[in-house]
Amino acid sequence: MKTSFRLLNVILFTGLTMLLAAYTLPVPKARQPNIIYIYADDLGYGELGCYGQQKIRTPHLDQLAREGMRFTQHYSSMPVCAPARCMLLTGKHAGHAYIRGNYEMGGFADSLEGGQMPLYPGAFTIGRMLQQNGYKTACIGKWGMGMANTTGNPNDQGFDYFYGYLDQKQAHNHYPTHLWENGKPVKLNNPFIDVHQKLTPDKATPEGFAYYRGNEYAIDKMADKAQAFIRQQKSGPFFLYLPFTVPHASLQAPEAAVKEYADKFGDKPYLGQQGYAATPYPRATYAAMITYMDTKVGQIMQLLKELELDDNTLVMFSSDNGATFNGGVEAAFFNSVGNLRGLKMDVYEGGIREPMIARWPGKIKAGQVTDHVSVQYDLLATLAELIGHKQPFATDGLSFLPTLFTQPDKQKKHPFLYWEYPEKGGQLAIRMGNWKAVKTNLRTNRKAPWELYDLSNDVSETTNVAAQHPDLLRQFDAIVAREHTPTHINEWELISPKIAPASGK
Repeated sequence: MKTSFRLLNVILFTGLTMLLAAYTLPVPKARQPNIIYIYADDLGYGELGCYGQQKIRTPHLDQLAREGMRFTQHYSSMPVCAPARCMLLTGKHAGHAYIRGNYEMGGFADSLEGGQMPLYPGAFTIGRMLQQNGYKTACIGKWGMGMANTTGNPNDQGFDYFYGYLDQKQAHNHYPTHLWENGKPVKLNNPFIDVHQKLTPDKATPEGFAYYRGNEYAIDKMADKAQAFIRQQKSGPFFLYLPFTVPHASLQAPEAAVKEYADKFGDKPYLGQQGYAATPYPRATYAAMITYMDTKVGQIMQLLKELELDDNTLVMFSSDNGATFNGGVEAAFFNSVGNLRGLKMDVYEGGIREPMIARWPGKIKAGQVTDHVSVQYDLLATLAELIGHKQPFATDGLSFLPTLFTQPDKQKKHPFLYWEYPEKGGQLAIRMGNWKAVKTNLRTNRKAPWELYDLSNDVSETTNVAAQHPDLLRQFDAIVAREHTPTHINEWELISPKIAPASGK
């Protein structure tokens, strides 16, 4: 009898346990973080307040730095637009990347729009990796890696949604006739503006300058689309790659934005003599463009708070290369690259060292400054570690996630950073520890000598100490021989076959 009673209890207990298990909800998996990567265009190392800027207001980006981490030794993968974007998204340095220069196709007119060298089919991009891990992805801004009818179409390269400029030549005009949305042109309420048409002094009138202003400013349209994407994907996870087109010339901004600075800098009219659109207030317009972008960043940050996404969103900000030298931009006036040497198109520090800010409340401690040496081709590896991507992939980058999470003992360091730039005469650069080696004019002399600088006490690269360190120069030669792979475009080839291995890597 007792045995039967015990058996009944066991049956009842087992049945109750199974019943409860059937109605118990599974423990939810930890939600993946949203990721926003904002990419300025031709913004110099010293053009944000948090990096020492004195003349241009950037309150929202400065706040981003205060609430997160600011990098002091972060680099672009290349000193110009298209290859920097390719290397950012594919995690390859300039000796391995598919796109190594601004290979232009087509022309400036709408009827000749042809874009740049397309990215090859099926490239493993950050967008593709995140798609494979359940993310909705968007690129809103400047693409520069192929038109919609090519293999470089962003919708075929890891991005569910695209809006903006496909051809970076079109992005020379911030009042375009159209932008692109998922492979289709979308008209804007702007007349066609030839921004490379100079003004003669007799036409430097209010009416003459007004020719270069339209009705719909591209940054406004892109920022609106960015906010709409965030709202649509608020249940997450999402990845928003936001390559804004400012402060790249042409110098164009809404009149109300320019007005803030119009009487502050002693402006003299710019008539287009160094290319790009004429403007009566070149300095004020340049400052206005940066402040305008900063305002848009602030609006995005406010939206994250309103949607209660703030604590689960990693926001990063950087720039594709240093400040420019043309289009009426006066980098010296704004101290745009601080005490660094060089500008856009230079592999000296001013052309490739970039601002980098990362913010994630509760994950990244506020008020941090790091001197960790990192580069934009690290981003793929960083995000792979962040989301736990386990599938093998090829990259030249190293994750800087331990730095973001203040875990210096876990942070791997690069043995070297590598730049191989085929334009402006052909250039090479390698950073190894605090040593920086540079070669220039490789187009005319592939045996050009190394310059060598000690960045620990000569960040301005003023004193060439190559003659004192022949052993280091041999190490740099060995790095080039090992890291260079032949390009698929003859115009990009800089390295003598005697140095590079015949079979590549």
